[in-house]
Amino acid sequence: MSIHTVGIMSPGDMGHAVGQLLREHELQVATCLAGRSERTRALSEKAGIQDLPSMEELVSGSDVILSITVPEAALALCKQVADAVQATKADLLYVELNAVAPKKALQMESIMTAAGGRFSDGSIIGAPPKNGSSPRFYASGPHSAEVEELKEFGLDVRLIGPETGRASGLKMAYGALTKGSAALYVQLMMAAELMGLTVEISEEFEANQPAFHRSGSNSARRVPTTARRYVSEMEEIKDTFVDLGLGPDLFQGVGDMYRFIGDTPLGAETPENHDDSRTAEETIRTLADYLKRGAR
Repeated sequence: MSIHTVGIMSPGDMGHAVGQLLREHELQVATCLAGRSERTRALSEKAGIQDLPSMEELVSGSDVILSITVPEAALALCKQVADAVQATKADLLYVELNAVAPKKALQMESIMTAAGGRFSDGSIIGAPPKNGSSPRFYASGPHSAEVEELKEFGLDVRLIGPETGRASGLKMAYGALTKGSAALYVQLMMAAELMGLTVEISEEFEANQPAFHRSGSNSARRVPTTARRYVSEMEEIKDTFVDLGLGPDLFQGVGDMYRFIGDTPLGAETPENHDDSRTAEETIRTLADYLKRGAR
C-alpha cells in the first residue's frame, strides 16, 4: 500500500498535532468535523487539516484513518467508519490508536474486517508532536506492517508483533503507571494539605523521593486539563486488569480521583486557557479546599 492521504478522527489535542506533523512531511491530511466542538474545529484549522463534509467522503478519499479520540468514543467511531467503508467499498486501513483494553481492540477489528476494511491495533505513548518530534506509535496485528510506511512521514512507528491487542495492552500497562502515579501523588498531597502536613511531606520527598516529587508536581500542575479525559482511560485499564484476573478496585479508585478533579471548576480548563502561573502547590490547595467545601 502507498499512503497519500491520511484521515484523522478526531483532530483534538493529539490528533491535530499528528496531522500537522504529517502535513509538514507532505502528506495530505483530512478529517470530518461534523458534530465536533468549536475547539476541535479551531485546532484542525490551525493544523491545516482539510475538513470533508461526511464520513463517506473521508473514508473514500483516505488510504489510512488514524483513530485518535477519547476511549469512550472509540467503539462508536469504529462502527461509524465501518459503515462508511461498507457503503463506499473503500480500500481502507483503520488504525485504532486510543487507550482501550485489548479485548475492545479485538472487538473493533471484527467490526472493521466484517465491513471490508483492514485493521491495525495501535497506541500512542508520549506527548503530542512538537517542533518535528514524534511520540511512539506502537502497532500490532496482521496489518500492522502497513503502518510502518508512516515512518517516512515523521512518525516514530514501532511494530511489536502480529497479534492484535499487544499495542493496546502496552498502552494499558504504561498508562497504569503514568496516570496512576499522577493520581496517587495528587491524592496523597491533598491528604497532606488537609492534615496540615504539606511542608513536612514535601521536605521528606525532596530528600528521599526527589524524582517522584518532581514528576508528581509537574503532573499536578497540568492535571485539570486532562482529568476528564483520563476517567475513561482508567475504566479501560480496570477492564484490562480484570480480564487478566486482577482486581478492579485499584484503577476504579484512580478513575474516581480523576472524576473528582474533572468535576471541580479547575476541570473545565483546556491547554489553551490553563493558568500556567498556578503552581502545583496552589493546584493541590484549591482541590483540597473544594473537597472540604463538598464534605460540609
